[in-house]
Amino acid sequence: MLYKNLFKLILILLLIIPNSNNYAQDNLEVFNKVSSDWKTDFTKHSVGFSKFMGGGPQRDGIPSIDNPQFESIKDAKDWLNFESPIISIEINGTAKAYPLAILIWHEIINDKIGDTPISITFCPLCYSTSVFVRIVDGKETTFGTSGLLRNSNLVMYDRLTESLWQEFIGEAIVGKMTGTKLNLIPSQIISFEQFEKNYPDGTVLSRETGFTRSYGQNPYIGYDNINSKPFLYRGKIDERLPPNEKIIAIEIDNNFKAYPYSITEKMKIINDDFVGNPVLILHLIGAGSALETKDISKSRNVGTTGTFSRIVDGKILTFKYENLKVIDDQTKSVWSITGKAIDGKLKGTQLKNILHGDYFSFAWFAFIPETKLYK
Repeated sequence: MLYKNLFKLILILLLIIPNSNNYAQDNLEVFNKVSSDWKTDFTKHSVGFSKFMGGGPQRDGIPSIDNPQFESIKDAKDWLNFESPIISIEINGTAKAYPLAILIWHEIINDKIGDTPISITFCPLCYSTSVFVRIVDGKETTFGTSGLLRNSNLVMYDRLTESLWQEFIGEAIVGKMTGTKLNLIPSQIISFEQFEKNYPDGTVLSRETGFTRSYGQNPYIGYDNINSKPFLYRGKIDERLPPNEKIIAIEIDNNFKAYPYSITEKMKIINDDFVGNPVLILHLIGAGSALETKDISKSRNVGTTGTFSRIVDGKILTFKYENLKVIDDQTKSVWSITGKAIDGKLKGTQLKNILHGDYFSFAWFAFIPETKLYK
């Protein structure tokens, strides 16, 4: 009887525990559900297939904008208000604004500023924005939405090798390019008014995208709430912060630090030192939320952030917020949210950008759990 029961147990285990090949094949089903025509090399991957899930739409169901059109700041005033949140990018003196009111419906824009081919990305579920140089395997390409998520974050694919890339970290995680990282371009979410003041000759992405979408409307109503719960997220929650509290996160020499909005909104300015680098953290009144109310233009002001080095001409500056202005103690110069001196002895000086972003804390900690938290 003992042997019979043991045999039955072994048989049951063989039936319910698939071998490794079948397990991998079973988990590839999530990819087949979003597209039946992948040219991806699935033999190469740094992430287990079980970590992926479908986000709802099929591959390219959320269409990237591959032929973006632009308009003047004056024309953009017909539909954007002072607080409208935009992604601001400046390369070699050319500045462009990409309204989140458009990006929330497309998530990826393939563009070029000067000779630099870039992809501008926005994952609403993580409130993550990144700007990448869209060069893959030495060739210019474009990126599209895969229809897949990992840790609630957009998984992109390049149209050259059809490798899959994690938007949050800009790294290929499945396919030929696995392990490769895209080059990041500094960017900032600022208000439309702040863009006009800092880049009066800049241009703005037009609503003439070739698609019919409710630009200016938010399909994720109420998600920008500290009491909200992450959507389509199955990972562990870091207990240090509420999952949907926003943070300002910075990276220096592969070291990471996060500054909670609950602190930065009150302090406005933080003079900090991180891994031997004097850094300036700004969080000023500026942009509205893209994820609060149905009409984005009616959302609350969540502010604009910026992170910069405090070193100018070899000297370390300290900053304060006085009479609604950012002023350094050493020269009394006045600085803008983009890190440029707009008045005083250092007028025209640009502080060095430190790569940063604004994110929901659950997403940041899911990808970079070793991050230090500012207290």
